[in-house]
Amino acid sequence: MERIYLDNAATTALDPAVLEAMMPYLTTNFGNPSSIYSYGRECRMGIENARKTVAKILNAHPAEIFFTSGGTESSNTAITASVRDLGCKHIISSVIEHHATTHTIEYLHKNGEAALSYVKLLDNGHIDLEDLELLLKESEEKCLVTLMHANNEIGNILDIHAVGNLCKEYGAIFHSDTVQTVGHFPFDLRNTPVHFITGAGHKFHGPKGVGILYINENVKIKPLINGGAQERNMRAGTENVYGIIGFAKALELATEHFEKDSQYIQGLKDYMAAALQKAIPECSFNGDRTGRSLYAVLSVSFPKTEKSEMILFNMDINHICASGGSACTSGADQGSHVIRAINSNPNQVTVRFSFCKNNTKEEIDLVVNKLQEMI
Repeated sequence: MERIYLDNAATTALDPAVLEAMMPYLTTNFGNPSSIYSYGRECRMGIENARKTVAKILNAHPAEIFFTSGGTESSNTAITASVRDLGCKHIISSVIEHHATTHTIEYLHKNGEAALSYVKLLDNGHIDLEDLELLLKESEEKCLVTLMHANNEIGNILDIHAVGNLCKEYGAIFHSDTVQTVGHFPFDLRNTPVHFITGAGHKFHGPKGVGILYINENVKIKPLINGGAQERNMRAGTENVYGIIGFAKALELATEHFEKDSQYIQGLKDYMAAALQKAIPECSFNGDRTGRSLYAVLSVSFPKTEKSEMILFNMDINHICASGGSACTSGADQGSHVIRAINSNPNQVTVRFSFCKNNTKEEIDLVVNKLQEMI
């Protein structure tokens, strides 16, 4: 059996056209972008053209786009700078953020640098905006609000404008982890009330190890990494030139084919949900599946049995790639902090399926049949 890959929220396959765009920078254009001779200047041009491409697509200014090693570094930079440089002494976040956010805010809190509050969640996993407003209203310190645009495990999408406007009203800094949405949704940053957003190339058929941090031009922060003048003095270290070229190309392709791809992928998600309901009626879905939700992510809870406890292992044996995330904590499997927060049923086993333009209905049929056998 061919391998069936349904874990695209973890990483995606590199698009052949992206590799093609990167190749010259892996071979002939190997100059250091900080060198003054033509070899170096070619690479500098490549980077700056990539920055312009990314800025144009996100409707930001090129001076607001900084290239990083990925979403984790971008979020660490934004959160740490908000506390240390922008005077945010109170962080408001949620318990279902990515660990790149959670671990950073916990560190700053334990270090005595900021107070920390978690906003309440609604039953469907969405953020309780009334509670967020209450926290902002009651805070005596300047706040940093850090809430992800779309949840990587359950797919719920935040109303980024509603949150941004609340932050504006109460003078808070707003950072949104948009790793699951950059390259998957259109952005208009000039008209979005947000100070920082993040992106990672490998979530939309670009290379791993490259990302972006958008820093709104009204915000001035200090670098997280020191040692050189790269990225307009914001990030020291020789640039990941071919990664940057690949990031821009992947974002360009994703944007160009957004309408067609997103409709197709949403179709796959709906198809799988219906097929699962029919084959395994006891299964249920996490998050706001039919509401404000990522078109590429489907989080499914299956009844826990001796067979289903081994579900990920059995899927792997059958060459099916998906990811776990159950509420239970058995031995080494700590389970998922996201699933624990919204679905504390220990008698369920949760699996996340995430799709891309390369998946097919035939693959889904095969997976659903296998799951039926396993459960």
